[in-house]
Amino acid sequence: MNKYYQLLHRIMTSGKQQTNKKGSIRYLLNEQLSLTPGDLLDIFEGHSIARKKLKKELELFTSGERLTERYREAGITWWDYCGPILVNSYPTYLEKLPSLIKKINAEKRNSKNYVLFLGSTDAESNQAPCLSLVQFQIDNGELVISAYQRSSDANLGLPADIYHLYLISREIDLPLQSITLTLGNVHIYETNLQNTERLLKGEDGVKFELNV
Repeated sequence: MNKYYQLLHRIMTSGKQQTNKKGSIRYLLNEQLSLTPGDLLDIFEGHSIARKKLKKELELFTSGERLTERYREAGITWWDYCGPILVNSYPTYLEKLPSLIKKINAEKRNSKNYVLFLGSTDAESNQAPCLSLVQFQIDNGELVISAYQRSSDANLGLPADIYHLYLISREIDLPLQSITLTLGNVHIYETNLQNTERLLKGEDGVKFELNV
């Protein structure tokens, strides 16, 4: 099993049960997923990810695009439930990313922590970012990315976030050493438990439900 599937397996076998407004979940708290370039390759080769859509989604985020219609035009329909505009969601914060990347590439300071904060606790939002912080550090000429997620849907959100962080790493002119995610609450919705079992057994074409 790649490291992502190992995490899914831990949730399935050791997760606790909880019910919230979106439904019942099986969850773990304060999990960490540390991925080298080899680990990322294992995940991307072994798990189906909507790469083109996620790449376009990140482009729209970093351009500050808030209209869900623009995402729908690109074939990205998972934001439709938010209404016509993404309020204080990913585009609000990721539009700052290009200038931060430019700064990192220009400075490349080993002694500096470059940080992108996402979300505000007192801001009105129709979908607060689950990814709360991304930190970029340079270690012996290599890029180390650390990210904190307050909440992570292990089936749908987590693979997308891993791929987004990988795409971001490619914009920085340094070899990637690792991407480490700290997951405050990582969970599988009850509606996706059976399909997660099928996925871990090696079945192809497994799809998951979006819980909103």
